Amino acid sequence: MPTRATVIRILVVLAAFALLEALCQASIINRMTMIPPTEMVGALAQILQSGKFNADIAFTIVNTALAAVLAVVGGFVTGAALHALPRLRRAVEPLLSAYYAVPVFVFYPLLIVAFGVGRGALIAMGVLVGIVAMIVNTLSGLDHVTPVLMRSAAVLGLGRMRTLLLIRLPAAAPHLLTGVKLAVAYTVIGIVAGEFILSTAGMGKRIAFGYQDFDNRTMYGMLLLLLVLVTVVNVGLASWEKRLHRRFGTQ
Repeated sequence: MPTRATVIRILVVLAAFALLEALCQASIINRMTMIPPTEMVGALAQILQSGKFNADIAFTIVNTALAAVLAVVGGFVTGAALHALPRLRRAVEPLLSAYYAVPVFVFYPLLIVAFGVGRGALIAMGVLVGIVAMIVNTLSGLDHVTPVLMRSAAVLGLGRMRTLLLIRLPAAAPHLLTGVKLAVAYTVIGIVAGEFILSTAGMGKRIAFGYQDFDNRTMYGMLLLLLVLVTVVNVGLASWEKRLHRRFGTQ
């Protein structure tokens, strides 16, 4: 059974959908600015049925998946290493705190030089945007492992590796999953935004072309598809995150 909060969220989305539909149909919102949501759904159905942009959709999904995996794995390994090296952590932590104050996109000329215009630069962009969220949440998760659990591991005679696998990682799991959720979200932002400026293919590029050509059906159809994909992934990760928090009593 859906929770009350879920029902409220659905009602809010439907209300916003209905309001936008009414404003567009009444021409209060100009069609050059936005088409009615029902037409967006029709445009998305036409895009999927025609298969015209399947290669662009696959291009974005593959790049995002690869970048997300690299950001999550790299962020976890880096965060675990910093947690094990307190002196290095004290030196690096202020840089992590200020990381998102500098837009990563200023480095895109360097990424083009290093990786060329294509998949490599986009994946690098996605990793750079997403990895720090995973590092920070890995540190937070490992910090929240209670001393009681560590004493229990010592009493049981668990070695360092077994303590990590059986005690530290399960206890830190809710925070690690929060890091995964944020890393995936930031990676999507990095990939799609990168496609606007770096790429000759992908969903971001098709949205940009639609905007430049005043092709609102393509632009809003692709935007709606992107929104649906991101929402499905985010809802799945958020649901898993809540279950872990309830299991370990961190909420």
